[in-house]
Amino acid sequence: MLPPITTEPHWVAAPASLQKMIEAISASPLLAIDTESNSLFAYRERVCLIQISTPETDYLIDPLQMDDLSSLAPIFANPAQLKIFHAAEYDIICLKRDYRFVFNNMFDTMIAARILAEPRVGLGSLLETYFGVYLEKKYQRANWGKRPLSGEMLDYARMDTHYLFALKTVLEEKLITQDLWNLAQEDFALVTAVEQPLSDPNGASCWKVVGNNHLSDQESAILQALCNYRDQQAQKMNVPHFKVFSNQLLVELSRSAPHSPEELALVPGVNQKLVLHHGNALLNAIKTGEKAKPLSRPARKKPSAATVERFKTLHEWRKTLAQHSKIESDIVLPREVLERIACLNPGNLSELQAIMSAVPWRFQRYGEEILQQLKTIEEK
Repeated sequence: MLPPITTEPHWVAAPASLQKMIEAISASPLLAIDTESNSLFAYRERVCLIQISTPETDYLIDPLQMDDLSSLAPIFANPAQLKIFHAAEYDIICLKRDYRFVFNNMFDTMIAARILAEPRVGLGSLLETYFGVYLEKKYQRANWGKRPLSGEMLDYARMDTHYLFALKTVLEEKLITQDLWNLAQEDFALVTAVEQPLSDPNGASCWKVVGNNHLSDQESAILQALCNYRDQQAQKMNVPHFKVFSNQLLVELSRSAPHSPEELALVPGVNQKLVLHHGNALLNAIKTGEKAKPLSRPARKKPSAATVERFKTLHEWRKTLAQHSKIESDIVLPREVLERIACLNPGNLSELQAIMSAVPWRFQRYGEEILQQLKTIEEK
């Protein structure tokens, strides 16, 4: 059991308090970090709260009240300070997107738990398992962009970092004991380097609408016109797309293409309020789509048959090894690395090592096996 929290978190919402916090944490060898965003409540998501803890103090930083957070950059980039996250990838992508921060020296408790084949890897589950600590989950989908934040929300936020130090100590010991420390270090480095931008959840492309697969080319043009209208409304209201119209409704409208308010009212998912507020605009969008040039789905470059065969073979090898080790397949080998190997078809260890340069532990562990799998294909 861990001792109860007896201190109050420090609220940081002004440049002076931010500077004071930085002075206080700059010498700490360990920091725990988390963020809260507003993706469910705004047209363009942004970081709305940054939690930073030392083993002694919890800080809650309000980015909505400060234009300049650049003074945090040296903290995140400092290789001498270990930054502890739980499920870091999303937090790091958001912080890079909003502030261009660079990250060095990280420990991710969720990655560690997955490598250790923990049955449940959520932060709440791990804290309950190891320390008997229960985390309130009802604020996971809260609107973190609203102000003021309630006392309960602030308590919830600080709990996401307060206990990470104790959890890191337990998981690190298990990784070392089970000779998995180098593998964990490899994956921690991979997540600090993540650069893939978040796909825009408010992207107006009809090809990103779930359910568009069975539409004709002309119906796709109608869907695109409807997407354009939804995007305009979402921007105007500053809400995500799904809070304007659902994807399912847009697909139904594209397929049925009503031409009057009466026909519109018969479409599944349409109610009287929607007809009243958006009826004419939706009908106009449908007309625009009907007059537009039919849209053909963008062609995807198909891999060669040999590449597909290599991928299937390596995929099966990875799956079998993961099942034997009782871990997830991507821990054996990340999918993007597997795909690169299948595509480039290395002929020797030197070529394979170049492809696997970002995962040297895995190369040492599995390199010979991977080459043998590729050789088996050639011998068929």
